[in-house]
Amino acid sequence: MFELMTWPRAAISAAFVAALSLLSMPVRAADGSEEGTFSILFENDIFDSTDRDYTNGIELAYTGAPQDTPGWAVDFARWLPFFADSGDVRARYALGQSMFTPTDLTRADPSPTDRPYAGFLYGALGLANDTEARLDQLQLTLGVIGPDSQGGQTQRYVHSLINNPLPQGWGYQLHNEPGLILQYERSDKVIPPTSLLGLIVDVEPHYGGAIGNVYDYVNVGAMARLGFNLPKDYGPMRIDPSSPGSNYFEPTAGFGAYLFAGVDGRAVARNLFLDGNTFEASRSVDKKDFVGDVILGAAVVFRSFRIAFTHVIRSPEFTTQPRKDEFGAVDLSCRF
Repeated sequence: MFELMTWPRAAISAAFVAALSLLSMPVRAADGSEEGTFSILFENDIFDSTDRDYTNGIELAYTGAPQDTPGWAVDFARWLPFFADSGDVRARYALGQSMFTPTDLTRADPSPTDRPYAGFLYGALGLANDTEARLDQLQLTLGVIGPDSQGGQTQRYVHSLINNPLPQGWGYQLHNEPGLILQYERSDKVIPPTSLLGLIVDVEPHYGGAIGNVYDYVNVGAMARLGFNLPKDYGPMRIDPSSPGSNYFEPTAGFGAYLFAGVDGRAVARNLFLDGNTFEASRSVDKKDFVGDVILGAAVVFRSFRIAFTHVIRSPEFTTQPRKDEFGAVDLSCRF
């Protein structure tokens, strides 16, 4: 899939398969059951028939079972002053890639008033502490922005497969730069699962923030779920910045389903994909200080599987952006 210029393709393929194998390796409880959760998350604006701004994201994630969390990680979670002092601690690992493009992909020299081309290739390590009434999540993301992220190669390859015009302006993408994000999110079930007209409803506000050279922001929002046999989760996971969810889930019956809706608002001090590179001159646009998301979706749980679709409506992120963004997210999670 990736056409690397400096690494042999076979080596990259082998590394990718090895990483995927490690991520999908089952974690067994003491009784022999397998309770880790592996997820594949795909976000794309194809669901809105567009190809611009935040145009694609894919992430592979694995969350271990509480009893398999390393002791040092549990101790660290208990030490953190903003984590609850009780609950199940889970470790999370992820690999992902995100792509951002301007509106007109046919221009070899993109408009300076439109979003710059950019890719982000990253890995993440996180901890989640769940008391069933409250979820604390801390994640460290490390990656690379620029040509080394392989965003241009990926988009050109995919467009060639589906016979879409090839994007022409990746030569003007942001320069290579290491990326770091440290993020914290807290979700509280202020209305725990409660019976309503024969269904179950719950409501969970959230707040958090991120610091680093990629994003600096604080966010606040809420989500409500309505369905039957609600699994024990906090909604499906998304690629940040977004409303928080949980990669893992615990079924309460053999089959369950729910609708969900939410909002998330962010006060943004830095967005590298709009502000441009940190250490050298690059393409950039004037970002908006406040960005809001409206989230609508549905999830189905069948035994050890959860599949969810989320539709996101995002307000303009920079001053010369002519319209809002809309994109969809498909998340398939499996418990082992």
